[in-house]
Amino acid sequence: MERELATLDKGAQCCSWNYCGQRFAVGYDDGSVAVHDSDSSFSRSSKFKVHADGIMNIVWIPPEFGDAIACICIDGTLSLWEEVGEDAHSVSWKQCKVFESSTSRVLDVQFGLPTRYLKMVAAYSDGLVKVYELLDLLELNKWQLQAEFQNVVDSVSIFGKPTCITASVAWSPRRGESQQSRFALGFNSDLSQFNSCKIWEFEEAHQRWVPAAELAFPADTDDRVHALAWAPNIGRPFEVIAVASCKGIAIWHVWLNSGTDGRLSTEKVVLLSGHDNETWQLEWDVSGMTLASTGGDGLVRLWQSNLNGVWQEQASLDCSGGQQ
Repeated sequence: MERELATLDKGAQCCSWNYCGQRFAVGYDDGSVAVHDSDSSFSRSSKFKVHADGIMNIVWIPPEFGDAIACICIDGTLSLWEEVGEDAHSVSWKQCKVFESSTSRVLDVQFGLPTRYLKMVAAYSDGLVKVYELLDLLELNKWQLQAEFQNVVDSVSIFGKPTCITASVAWSPRRGESQQSRFALGFNSDLSQFNSCKIWEFEEAHQRWVPAAELAFPADTDDRVHALAWAPNIGRPFEVIAVASCKGIAIWHVWLNSGTDGRLSTEKVVLLSGHDNETWQLEWDVSGMTLASTGGDGLVRLWQSNLNGVWQEQASLDCSGGQQ
């Protein structure tokens, strides 16, 4: 039985739930952000102006660092905002940091699970990837650029710089100090070498990021990546990553024990038919067993695999909330 949680104002462009699902933030085309809370029946608790341009994406910072969000505007500006206040009746949102670039736009940003430092990876419209670290866990304005590189296996000088329309980033959800930092990244650009989803791994010995796997066959490396999602792992001997391109939604298995060449073993287990048009977004449930996808056909589709590993569409929801 479905019920309406909240009514959003006209001009809403994006929406993001926080980690515990008790509140969500909505970005609007006038550059403002509204926050809704469950303890007030998801009515709006705050609304504040972020930028003159519309909000394209909102990402919550891990809850260990308080209530804070990253906002990406249509012009590519990235800013961080933190909720402050003495009590629930006197809260407000303040800007902590603005990441500016005169030559490119931020297309996507995601935060890794905290280990020693909180890491943030940002993907830019020129194919550049920047990884930042938070130096002081109590000060969200003190970020340091840890690394920057291009989403290619070979030297970027061979290909030149691309023009990227969108990008999609997903960190490995594995926790623990002993776990290596990894994230997956793919672009939708005019240069095929940048597009294919690649897993980047931090090499502690040399303090650098290296490509550990490419989730594409040679014939598919020119596919533009529209969305990707790394599934939570509740005991599988392999990781599961979903990658959406114009051909559909590919489900990949990834074994994290590197081979003799330092690369991770991968297997493409199925290509789901996906949506009639472009897939916009992919999200896993907390168990990593159900995948939700949205796309240009106006539907939300739910996918699961059975005990034999066969993937099937379990349900689809239309924009009005009806089930098909």
